[in-house]
Formats: sequence, structure tokens, C-alpha cells
Amino acid sequence: MNRALLTIFSTVVLSAIGIGLTMPIIPQLMRDVGHTAELGWRFGAFTGLYALMQFIFSPMLGMLSDRYGRRPILLLSLAGAVVDYIFMAIAPSLSLLFVGRAIAGITGASMAVTSAYIADVTPEDQRSRRYGQLGACFGIGFIIGPVLGGLLGAYCVRAPFLAAAAMNALNLLLTLWLVKESHTRKDDAAPAERISFNPLANLRWAASFKALLPLIGAYVVLVLVGEIGGTIWVLYGEDKFAWDALTIGLSLAGFGAFHALAQAFVAGPIAERWGERAALLIGIVSDGTAYVILALTTHGWVAFALMPLFCLGGIGAPALQSLVSGRVGSDQQGKLQGVLASTASLASVIGPVGISTIYFASRGSFPGLVWLIGASLYLLCLPVLIGKPTPAVSV
Repeated sequence: MNRALLTIFSTVVLSAIGIGLTMPIIPQLMRDVGHTAELGWRFGAFTGLYALMQFIFSPMLGMLSDRYGRRPILLLSLAGAVVDYIFMAIAPSLSLLFVGRAIAGITGASMAVTSAYIADVTPEDQRSRRYGQLGACFGIGFIIGPVLGGLLGAYCVRAPFLAAAAMNALNLLLTLWLVKESHTRKDDAAPAERISFNPLANLRWAASFKALLPLIGAYVVLVLVGEIGGTIWVLYGEDKFAWDALTIGLSLAGFGAFHALAQAFVAGPIAERWGERAALLIGIVSDGTAYVILALTTHGWVAFALMPLFCLGGIGAPALQSLVSGRVGSDQQGKLQGVLASTASLASVIGPVGISTIYFASRGSFPGLVWLIGASLYLLCLPVLIGKPTPAVSV
């Protein structure tokens, strides 16, 4: 692996640690600055605001990176993140904390640029491996970040924000010193298109190409199904298996570790040996099987035994992302990765609402229903799994 990729992966780990640092103390900080013990809808709005900003700005940052290069957009985003975390560390009111959260979502939209950078410097047949490693780096950061955030938050509720600012400052320096530009617009390239602030316009652009539409649809399905665990895992463990906080913590840590290992060391070799569609199929079958078993079991230890299946399911996303990236040229990678990040963010806003609604409506009679629905959604990916490979589209 070359130095550019190692640096990019290091910056992703540091970014994820920075995000994870603040997660354990956000509710307490909101109570402190809001002078209320009951957050109500405010906490949901605060959580969803981050994803909403990513939905709006991911395509725009991706397009800017296509026009001006990946490196300057990454540097700008990281500098903004440093300022934003300091701003949230000193924010005296709940309204200003919301402003800071919105800015954090904008700077976090740079993941689309990171994905485009990887597409620039990686041969097409190795992209599944690299996207899997990218997901693993993000997972590692999310394992480390909340632990550090919880420890720092025990001393001062604002300390994790200052630590996150320091992480992003280090990230900024690494990018400034070590990351070289990966994308240069060709002299004979088409005239630069207007940067659109309308995320729906970019979604329409992607949907207008028959080769991209089923792939993006499958990507949305994978994101939605993945939201099920993130939304109800804790609730399901408490309701179905009577798990205590320690057991829940162990299950989350184990899942994060297994998932990172699978994406880092399994996704790439499988895709390179048998192809991206085979890797996607293995991921979907593994994840869907785990969902069905978890929905029907009555023993908590089964959930731990299913972790290898769950984590093998994680190889589907990088394989699919590699398939999608191979459908466009280098001058559109930023825009395409922005569209993918935008659709994932939209699913992260809408998905938890529908998932939690179904769960609370059915948990009295059959709490596993939502897991079966998730497994069934994978059937929507059949057109991608059985369809013939398509050449890159001209965009």
C-alpha cells in the first residue's frame, strides 16, 4: 500500500475518532446548555441534523473536488471541523450547539471526497479491497472514539469536543504534509458544470443513467438494512434477552471489532478472486441469514454466535461501492461518491424513523418482525445480482 493511501486511511481513523469522542456526552451537554432535564424531540433533531447536512452537501463537495481537486476540499473541510469543534466546546446555548452540529455535518460530508480520492489512486480491480479498508478504518475510529469520549467526559463534559478539535488539527497537518493531489482535470475535459446546491438535482443526474440506477437502488437497500441494527440493537437486547449495560457494551464492541476485520481483510480478497457481484451476494446472504435467525431465536448467546455472519455481511457494501465507481470516469468520481454519500445520509434520516415505528408497534407480539423485514428487503437487490455487467457510462 502506498503512502498516499496510508495517509488517507490514517485521516479517516482520526476523523472517526473525533466524531466518536463527542457521542457519549452529547445528551448531557444538551441538558446543560439547554437548562432542561428532558430533551424530548430536541435530541432526535440534533442527531438527524448531521445526516441532513451530509445529504445536502455531500454531492456539492464531491463536485467541487472534481473541479478543483481532492486535496483543497479535504483541507478546507478539516480546517472547518477544527473550528467547529472548538465552537461547540464553548457554545453557551442550545441554539448555537445546533448551529455547530449543522457545520459538523457539512465538514463530515468530505467522506465523499475521500472515497473519490481512493477511486483515483486505486486500480478498478482493487477498489473493493480499498473501500473495505476504508470502512474498517472508520469502524476502528468509532470503537476508540466513544471510549475516550466517555473517559474525558467524566472529568469535563466539554473536554471531548476539545479533543476532537485536536484530532482534526492533527488530521489537517497530516493531509497538508503528506497527501498529494490525486485528480487533475484534463485539458480536453468537458467544460466545468455548474455546482448545484440542490441534492435532488444530483440524484436525478445519477438516476438518469440506466447502468447506475439499479446499483444506487441496491446501495440504498444496504444502507437501510444496516440502519436496523443501529436503531434497535440496544432495545432488542433489553426486550428480548434482558441484557444489562455490560452485555450490550460487549456486544457492540465485539460487533465493531469483527466488522472492521471483515472489511479490512475479507472484502477485498473475495471480490478480487470471485468478483464484486459474488462478494455482494455473499454479503447479502450472510447478513440476511443472520437477521432471520436473530428474529426467531429466544437465546441471547445466539446473537453473539451470529457475529461472524453479521460481519461477513459487511463485505457487500464495499463490493457494491466498487461496482458503482467503475461505472463512471475519473472526472465524475467526486460527484458520484457525493451522490452515494447523500443517499446514505437520507436513508440515515428516514430509516430510523420507520424502523423504530415498526419495532414499537410490533414488539409486544413479535419483536423480531423488523429483522425479517430487513432480510426481505435484500430481495430488491436481485436485479443487480443476476443482471449482466454493464460498461462504464459516459457522463
